[in-house]
Order: sequence, then structure tokens, then C-alpha cells
Amino acid sequence: MSYRIGIVGAGGISRAHGRAAAQSERAEIVAVCDVLPEAVERYRGEFDVRKGYTDLDLMLDNENLDIAIICTWGRFHASLSNQIAKSQKVRAILCEKPITQTAAECREMVACAKANNILLAEAFKFRHHPLHLKTKEILDSGKIGTLGNIRSTFCTGVSDDRRKPELNWRFNKEKGGGAVYDLGCYNTHHARFIANADPIRVYATGEFGREVDETIIAIYEFPNQVTAQLTFSFKMASSQYFEISGIDGMLRTERAWNNENQPTTLEVHTRDGIETHEFEPVFQFLNQLHHLCDCLDTGQPHRIPPENSIGNMKTMDAIYESIRTQQPVDLS
Repeated sequence: MSYRIGIVGAGGISRAHGRAAAQSERAEIVAVCDVLPEAVERYRGEFDVRKGYTDLDLMLDNENLDIAIICTWGRFHASLSNQIAKSQKVRAILCEKPITQTAAECREMVACAKANNILLAEAFKFRHHPLHLKTKEILDSGKIGTLGNIRSTFCTGVSDDRRKPELNWRFNKEKGGGAVYDLGCYNTHHARFIANADPIRVYATGEFGREVDETIIAIYEFPNQVTAQLTFSFKMASSQYFEISGIDGMLRTERAWNNENQPTTLEVHTRDGIETHEFEPVFQFLNQLHHLCDCLDTGQPHRIPPENSIGNMKTMDAIYESIRTQQPVDLS
């Protein structure tokens, strides 16, 4: 069976989903919707999509979709997801990260999807990469002993002349920009995934640009004395590593998040030496799409249940609250 996809929002990230569908025999993009007619036509031409719309309800009514993929600016995610869910015209909604702007929005979004029997999932592509699946497998095996600390970065090194709200949504507050929303959502989700828990305390400090946060350093305290130190920044030189330390060893990779079609390695440091796992290049968006297809095929749970996304947004809310108050925020 080939699942029918409708793209909602024809901006930059939608092209990665377009390339994934083009490489898959399990799904195809049959329609695209955007408020800008020229964006619709450009996307149709680029990916040979049969139908284009500027009215979401019309696309939902006409196209007999299985999957809607939301690729708009973050501030519109919740309202669009709720609109799609209430239509009951799709089986699944895949929403780009971060899923919403606040935990309160996310709770409403999750409740709406559940009430209408829609599978809702947040598009953290890295969760479907063999490197991260292997990392969790090794951690759960006990090879590095009891987990103690998680460290990670996501820094993109954007030059001063490009960090302007009029040039890119990432630096535009109204469009949902900011280092926390664009970058830190990865580190936060990853730390929670590895700790298998939500933080009980969050402390953060940061530096702001014209409109949005540009550099954030966050410290999370989890149950069982597990901690995380995370850095995400538009300004700092490019870096995207993680290190996971236990009492008997450490796991490390240099290219944790943006590694499309690149080889990656995972180092396992123990008292016996360093063991290296090598991974062939993969397209994470394709893996992500196929996992969603698996869920629709079999009814199996998605790797990222919607309740997990609520926890992620709650933690991100706490980052901003800690910066505002200059105090730790208790979440327990």
C-alpha cells in the first residue's frame, strides 16, 4: 500500500520530506498546501505533485489523505494540527519540531488528536537514525554502567550579518524563532530520551539577539542523580556532539543531529579501551517516514508518543522561565 501524503507549508523543511517520499515506494505526496500560490507551484514543479492548494480544508476534503505533514513556521503548528485532526480526513499527522511553542498548546494539540483518533507524532528525525538506536541499545545493556551525565551541543555558527529577523524565521520572534525552539529542542529531547525521564529541575542562562535567544546554556537535573549540560547556539562555532557518561564508560559521537547522507561513528569508551561503531550514510527523513508507515501498517506505537512531546515543551518552557527569573525552575 502506498500512503497518500499532503504537505502543509511549502517552505524549506518541506523539501526534505519531499525527497524522502520521492525515495520511498511506501508513500507519495499527492497534494501540497501553502498560503502563497507561488510556493505551491514551485513545490509542485520540484516534486511532481499533482494537486496544489491555498485552502487547507479544500485539500483535506478533496484528496483522501492518509498522512498530513506540517512544515510551517512553529507558531502555526498547533492551530493547523487541530484543524486537520478535527476534519478526521487523515490517519496520521507528522508535525515538524518543535511541535508547538508552549506545553499548554501541546496539551491541547495532543488532546485534539486523541479525541479524533489521529496518530500524532513530532518529527525528530534523529530518533530514527541507526546511530541513536544503537546508542540506546548499548546504554540499556549496561555496558557503561549506571548513567550519570549527558552532555551535548547544537551550534550552527551563523555569521552576524545573517542573524537578522528579516532574513530567516530562526531569528524572528513572531515566526517562532530562537535557539531553544530551533536547536535546543533536539538536545532537550535527546537528554530526556537517554535519561528515560523528564527533568525535575532546570537552570538556564543565555544571550539574546535583536528578537530571539541566540545562545543558551542549560542544566537539567533528572531523577536518580542524572544531570545534563546542554549548549545550543546560532553564534558559536559549529558543533553537534553528544557524550553520555556512566560509571563504567562513555558513549560519544561528533555528528549527532544534522548528518544527512554522511557516515557517522559512535565511540564506546570503557576501561578495556575504545570500541567504534561505524554507520553508513542514511537519509533520516526517509527512516522517519518509513517508521510512520510501519505504525500505520501494524498499529504499533510511534517511537515518539505525543505525551513525550508535552514533556519536551514543558522543559523548554522552563528554560525561558529560568532565564527570566535567573533562578532554577522546579518541575517535580
